[in-house]
Amino acid sequence: MTAFTIPKALLKREELPPAILTSEPGSFAQYTFRERVPAILQETVRLNPFPEDIHRAFQELLAEITSGGIRPLREEAPDRAFWNTVSAPHFGRGWLDVPWYWAEAYFYRRILEVTRYFQPGPWCGVDPFGPKKATELVPEAAPRAVQALLSCLPEAPRARFEASLYASLWGNRTDLSYEAAARLGRPTGARDERTNLLVDDTTALWNCLQGGQGRRVAILADNAGTELLMDLVFVEHLLTQNLVDEIQLHVKPQPFFVSDATAQDVTDGLEALEREGGAARDLATRLRLHVADRRLRVVTHWHYATSLFFFELPEDLHRTLAGMDLVIVKGDANYRRLLGDAHWPHTTPFAHVTRYFPSPLVVLRTLKAEIIVGLRPGQPEQLQAEDPGWLVNGKRGIVQARL
Repeated sequence: MTAFTIPKALLKREELPPAILTSEPGSFAQYTFRERVPAILQETVRLNPFPEDIHRAFQELLAEITSGGIRPLREEAPDRAFWNTVSAPHFGRGWLDVPWYWAEAYFYRRILEVTRYFQPGPWCGVDPFGPKKATELVPEAAPRAVQALLSCLPEAPRARFEASLYASLWGNRTDLSYEAAARLGRPTGARDERTNLLVDDTTALWNCLQGGQGRRVAILADNAGTELLMDLVFVEHLLTQNLVDEIQLHVKPQPFFVSDATAQDVTDGLEALEREGGAARDLATRLRLHVADRRLRVVTHWHYATSLFFFELPEDLHRTLAGMDLVIVKGDANYRRLLGDAHWPHTTPFAHVTRYFPSPLVVLRTLKAEIIVGLRPGQPEQLQAEDPGWLVNGKRGIVQARL
């Protein structure tokens, strides 16, 4: 299928509950565009040596977000017609009066327009979030956390599997666009975090892999830095222990959501592990061997950096994921895309909501958005009474499967 086409949706909007909107008073979506997005713009300017005209473009975007109407893309780029078509219903409206996921996706595309990411010149292909991502790869940050994790992984096969799985899960807290969750600490694989798991289908996943039902696996990555390196610990374990035959690591084709992982971030992460030395360097060596053997492949697709949901997969990506025995979906934004970023009742069965997805799947996610399904009756009310911020503060997580 030609790139940047709008695929036929496998679910219709009327089959979903109402979309989460940035206009909802007191919501995390509204807070995102009132507080988080302006702060991201200001920090991106501060961390990059942009020329004055790019500075002015950032100020114009900030003014539009705080008090103006949303405008179309103006730059000449291969995806311009796509974005202006899918975004047409929202042009002229305020950023605090639109569907939340679309607004975030379009905001990050607009940052690339501002920084001339797709234009000839010195800023072509330069990740505007690169300086922020680099803070995760200094020795005392993600590489040291990996070294510490590798030093304490248990020897027993199932215990080692669980420790690496949970490290990958809790690594999702380290989201550079939302540092409140990252302050909860770097993942250690410790079992004491199980009290924070609202859904834990780890046993079902283990049985699936032990039964040979997951030979070809795709992992839809989320954040670079700590999370990506913890993902690589889990990837290496699955391959080295022959729990799977092949893994495709799916990353974003361009900068997105501040810290979303790209192919360059995978390269940078492996190099950071090699600089760390010791067990971390050995991990990187084994991963490079898996790449050479084509048991591990880093792939991407234009769909991943758009406002489309997973029930709007292009034909080629749908075929790829349908050919997998298992898809592991990482992170909060990907979970929102599975659920259409809609107001599902929290006790709606996960299997019902994701019935359209073309392969068995499991989600590893920490909660940083007001959306979740698959909870037990009474569980949401109990959590709300214990911790009013339970949906968004990153403390809790899920291993949620439809196998």
